[in-house]
Amino acid sequence: MLTEFNVTALRIADSLRARGEKIAVADGATGGLIAASLLTVPGALSFYVGGGVVYSARARDVLFGLEGDAFGKMRSATTEYAAVQARAIRDNFGADWGIAESGAAGSSRHPSGVASGRSCCAIAGPGGIEAVQMTETESDDRIANMQIFTRRALEFLEATLGKPA
Repeated sequence: MLTEFNVTALRIADSLRARGEKIAVADGATGGLIAASLLTVPGALSFYVGGGVVYSARARDVLFGLEGDAFGKMRSATTEYAAVQARAIRDNFGADWGIAESGAAGSSRHPSGVASGRSCCAIAGPGGIEAVQMTETESDDRIANMQIFTRRALEFLEATLGKPA
C-alpha cells in the first residue's frame, strides 16, 4: 500500500523541497498513512517535521496544544473541524504547511455517530492558504476506506501545493 502512495509522496517532497518549506501531519481515520507515505521518501527530514494520529480527544488536545475550548461544539469529520486541526498542527509544530484528516473509516461505531466512509481533509499553508475537501465512499470497508482517504489526501495536498500562491 505505501509503495502505491510513494510516487505521489515523492512529488510532494520535491515541491516542498523546491520551496524550502516543511509540513506537519495530523492523521485521523487514515491511521498514520498520510505521514507514513511521506516518510517513505528518503531524506524526509528535509520537508517533514512531524505529527501524529488523532484518535481521541486526549490525543487531539496534546498534539495541537490549543487552549480551552478551541473546538467548541464542532463535530469531528467535518471540514471546519479538519481546518482547525490543519492550522493547529502547522502552528504547533512550526511548519509552513499543515494537513489534517478527520473521518470514519468504518466497521465500528464512530463516537460522534459519523457515517462510515466519510473523510474530511484540510490543508493550511503560508500566507493564509487554506483548502478543504470531503470524501464519501458510502462503504463500511475499513481498510479500503483508509486507502481511499489517504490517496485522496495526498492527491489533494499535491494539487494544493501546485497552485500559485
